[in-house]
Amino acid sequence: MTRAPGRGASTGAPGGVLLALAAAATFSLSGPFATALMNAGWSPGGAALVRTGGAAAVLLVPTLLTLRGRWRLLARNGKLIAAYGIVVVNGGQLCLFNAFQHVSVGVALLIEYLAPVMMVAAVWLSSRRRPGAMTMIGAGLSIVGLIFVLDLTGQIAVSPVGIAWALGAALSLAGYYVMSARVGDTLPPMVLAGGGLAVGAVSIAMIGFTGLLPLRYSAQPVVLLGWQTNWLIPTIVLVLVSTAFAYVIGIAATGRLGTRVASFLGMSEVLFAVLFAWILLGQLPTLIQLTGGVGIIVGVILVRADRYRAIPFVPARVRRRPFRQWLRRPPRETGQLRPSPEPSRRRSKAVRTPR
Repeated sequence: MTRAPGRGASTGAPGGVLLALAAAATFSLSGPFATALMNAGWSPGGAALVRTGGAAAVLLVPTLLTLRGRWRLLARNGKLIAAYGIVVVNGGQLCLFNAFQHVSVGVALLIEYLAPVMMVAAVWLSSRRRPGAMTMIGAGLSIVGLIFVLDLTGQIAVSPVGIAWALGAALSLAGYYVMSARVGDTLPPMVLAGGGLAVGAVSIAMIGFTGLLPLRYSAQPVVLLGWQTNWLIPTIVLVLVSTAFAYVIGIAATGRLGTRVASFLGMSEVLFAVLFAWILLGQLPTLIQLTGGVGIIVGVILVRADRYRAIPFVPARVRRRPFRQWLRRPPRETGQLRPSPEPSRRRSKAVRTPR
């Protein structure tokens, strides 16, 4: 698979757009199907372990074939793969699965997709780069939309626990975009996806076996579309479609398009998730929550469309060189002559000579 580094522009933009939309649609399936399993008696940890472990097993052979004996890639990118597995794979799905137990799928994902606003705040604080006016307006609009999504008027009580889990998923999503964009041509997306899923499965199993994370499973029928079905159906969708396939094409899309465009197109996951949750589970946010969701999406679009207008710090030894070049520039065409140092010295001597 030919890939470009995760930068702002790429030669594979049309294909990257399709990959990003497909990744958003497949990622969005995890919410409704995982919620259906948890309604049947599964714990968030149990659903996450089956999803991660099954996808890691599915991608094991393709990952080994992609490596082709280049084990140095794993050693060279071990920290990135481990961070991806722990922060993105485990952190994201555990936070979302726990949020789904307290709030609807659509509300949880709307809060999760405040990640670009969090990234703006993080960049602003860490690098002291001032965001543009459009970014500030978009961030403010997203915050107002969040207030509407939370429905503080009291018509619907939104669980603070679910909000906290959804905000944790937003942090994980921000890490997903940043880490995926750091993948270069030397690390194929299949290796990052397969390695990250393997690390995530092992780590979540270790935590679960210690008793810190409950791992509960159930063979009870699962309700989808108002009908009872076997638990294997949502499990297969979780493993094959919304995890193995989604992670690979998601990483590839981010590498082709860059973090800005990929995160912009990734917002369509919210629309897909609301649609699938409505069809499969009968969940539909209220009108005020949908209005707030529109505000969040529009605000994030403004944030992603704007560019930072920053004045970078330039060391003193770098600033002096452009100043010398400015002195040596030829005179402007406007007729305003700029005296060079040599004529100025000759002029000063000519003034002092009569004295």
